Amino acid sequence: MTDQRPLDVPWDRKPEPEEVMHTDGLSSKRAIVTGGYSGIGLEAVKALAGQGAQIIVPARSRQKAEEALSGIKGVTVADMDLADIASVRKFASDIGGQPLDLLINNAGIMVPPLERVGPGWESQFGINHMGHFALTTELLPALRKAEAPRVVALSSLAHRRTGIIWDDPHFNDRPYDKWEGYGQSKTANALFARALDQREESISAYSVHPGGIMTDLQRNMPKKEQIAMGWLNEDGTIPEAVAAFFKSPAQGTATTLWAATSPMLEGHGGVYCEDCNIAALAPDDDQGFFGVRSWACSDDEADKLWHLSEKLLAS
Repeated sequence: MTDQRPLDVPWDRKPEPEEVMHTDGLSSKRAIVTGGYSGIGLEAVKALAGQGAQIIVPARSRQKAEEALSGIKGVTVADMDLADIASVRKFASDIGGQPLDLLINNAGIMVPPLERVGPGWESQFGINHMGHFALTTELLPALRKAEAPRVVALSSLAHRRTGIIWDDPHFNDRPYDKWEGYGQSKTANALFARALDQREESISAYSVHPGGIMTDLQRNMPKKEQIAMGWLNEDGTIPEAVAAFFKSPAQGTATTLWAATSPMLEGHGGVYCEDCNIAALAPDDDQGFFGVRSWACSDDEADKLWHLSEKLLAS
C-alpha cells in the first residue's frame, strides 16, 4: 500500500490554483482534459491554457464545448462519448501518436436513475470508470512517449460509501442504489490510478478528491434531496456552514492541477489526494469528511479491478 501520509504543505484546504500549480515547462506540454468544458474541468483547462499548454477537450456535445471554450487559446475540441467505447477508441486513434504529457480524467456523472451503457454496464461504473479506463489504455503509447507523463483521475469523498461490489458491480441481481453506484465508481477511479502507476514505470498517476463544489454534476439530484442532505435551505440558498465548507470551482480544480504539475508528488505515485495534499488513511468506520478508505488504496483491490476492467472491455 502506497504511503498515504500528508506532506508538509504551506497552504490551507482552499488554495487557489495559482498558489499550488507548478508552471515551469507547461508551455511545451500537450494535455487532454475530459469534461473540460464545464465545472472544475473548465477551470482546469483555463489554468493550463493560461500557461501555454496545448489542450484537447473530448466532448459528447461539440457545440456546447466550443461555446464554453471560445476565446481560450491553445484548446481543440474533439468528438468523444465515454459511454461509447467505440467512440473512445476512435478519439484516441484520431489524435495520433504524438507524446501526451498530461491526461486528466475529469468527466463524470453522479447519482442518475438506473441506466445501462455499453454491453449493459451500470452507467456510473461504465462512464466514470470504464470509459476512462478504455481511454487511458488506448492512449498509453502516446503517454509513454512523453518525458514525464502524468495521469490524474477524479475520485470523490463518495468513495467512502463502498468498495467495488465484486459480485454484482452492475446491479443486475440487487436493487439499484444510486449512491452506492456512485461511490463504487469513485473507488474505481482511485484504484485505477493506483494500478496504472504500478504498471507503468514511466507514468505517474494520482487520484484526487476535488472537494465539495456546486456544479452541474448535481443535475440529477432534485432540490428536495439536496435540502434533505443539508446542501440547500428550503428557499434554495446554501446554508452558511455548507458555503464555508464548499469550494469555488477554481478552488475545486486546485488539487487536480497540483497533482498534474507539482514536483512535491514525485516518488508518491498512486496516492489519493485531497485539499492539495496527500490524504491521510482514514479508519473504515470513520464518519468524518477527510481521508481515504483502505479499500480505495489497496494494491490487491487495484490489481483485481484492472483485470476485471480488461475482461469487461474484451467481452
